[in-house]
Amino acid sequence: MFCDDCAMTVRGREVLGSFTVRRVRVEEWRSLRELRLEALRDPIAHLAYLERIEVALERPDSYWQELTRMAASGTSVGQFVAVNEHGDLSGTVTARVTAPGEPDYIGETSPHLRAAVVGVYVRPGHRGGGVLQAVLSETEAWLRVVGVQQVRLHVNEHNVRAQGAYRKCGYVDTGVRVEMVDGVNHEMVRDLRTAHGEVRVVEEATS
Repeated sequence: MFCDDCAMTVRGREVLGSFTVRRVRVEEWRSLRELRLEALRDPIAHLAYLERIEVALERPDSYWQELTRMAASGTSVGQFVAVNEHGDLSGTVTARVTAPGEPDYIGETSPHLRAAVVGVYVRPGHRGGGVLQAVLSETEAWLRVVGVQQVRLHVNEHNVRAQGAYRKCGYVDTGVRVEMVDGVNHEMVRDLRTAHGEVRVVEEATS
């Protein structure tokens, strides 16, 4: 069963060593800010994130502190990270939960409790070692406890590597296409009622 104070230790490919997956902590806001800025500097960031590096650089410390505080506790936002053997953050996944009838992060509403995976990033040196699968698995375990039955995400039509990585993690393309500021995005979903949360080594990519 998932709990905020629990952590999962996973051993990826031998060259990458082991890492621990857990929910973020309030005091980690500086490290999370740096991880986010690194993600926004990625060569394909324009295909993966709605936020731009110029905007993020202008945000005050109070913004990052509040963002981390919300992601570290509660049931509306949960952010999970992989921490390597040296205590550095290797990757992250954030899930946003939307109550029935409330608009989600793209403005859509549903009569059901919904959740979306956003802000996925794995550092280049840690891709291909199971980080993405492990952090998604821990995020999905938290969503099950919250009461979410299905989680979705959106990935740019040109971000083929990310689409493939998500398919290997159990996400299915619904055929729905959503127009966002970065272009057309594919909707992909994972049924949490049948997902087993197994950890496999897959090829990871920025989402």
